[in-house]
Amino acid sequence: MEANTNRIEREDGARTSRYVYRVEGAEAEMTFRETGNGQITIDHTGVPDAFRGQGIGAKLVAQAVEDARAAGKTIIPACSFAAAQFKRHPEWADILA
Repeated sequence: MEANTNRIEREDGARTSRYVYRVEGAEAEMTFRETGNGQITIDHTGVPDAFRGQGIGAKLVAQAVEDARAAGKTIIPACSFAAAQFKRHPEWADILA
């Protein structure tokens, strides 16, 4: 089953924000915080078993990359999953802090 990336939403909080993907009561998320100097730190990616194998986590990170690039920001991938995604995608090197 292919994930519909149109379901990825950004939710901004006072300290931590997130990208979230929801379907039928289940949700996957990637949390991040703006750390100043035009940087975003990705600190957590969580994908429930209901979404495993669909690439949802990767799509959440890719959405953050796209948005950061459009805003002229860089990303610090503190989350091990996000760091692994950056290693798999050398084309993202331009926004790696």
